[in-house]
Amino acid sequence: MSRVQLALRVPDLAASVAFYTKLFGAEPAKLRDGYANFAIAEPPLKLVLIEGAADEDTRMDHLGVEVESTEAVHAATARLDEAGLATAEENDTSCCYALQDKVWVHGPGREPWEVYVVKADAANLTKQQGSSCCAGPAADDTDARAGACC
Repeated sequence: MSRVQLALRVPDLAASVAFYTKLFGAEPAKLRDGYANFAIAEPPLKLVLIEGAADEDTRMDHLGVEVESTEAVHAATARLDEAGLATAEENDTSCCYALQDKVWVHGPGREPWEVYVVKADAANLTKQQGSSCCAGPAADDTDARAGACC
């Protein structure tokens, strides 16, 4: 089963978790320091919450499609490449408390999209100190690999 992912950067993680728990009638599937995610069955949605600055409004961080296997990520990469979209692959990347394989693309408004599979749990929110979790490679940098996750 595939599902769409919406990652939001929120100013108050606890308040956001409480709100989305009520909105979707579901508890977080994963709740860690500065991070939560919900695996919503109906509608099929992976909602990711990343704690941001307390003085900023909630904003979209990135979008994604969670798939079931690395093979599905590779198939998406091939399809996107064949369609002429610039892709950036990441394999065995550890971020957002998960080990993942993924491919990134950007929409015409520079919105980052990832197609990814979660392979296992991981101990870290970000894959390296100072990187921006879930930002994805820059829209104009097709070989960028730093900072992406979730």
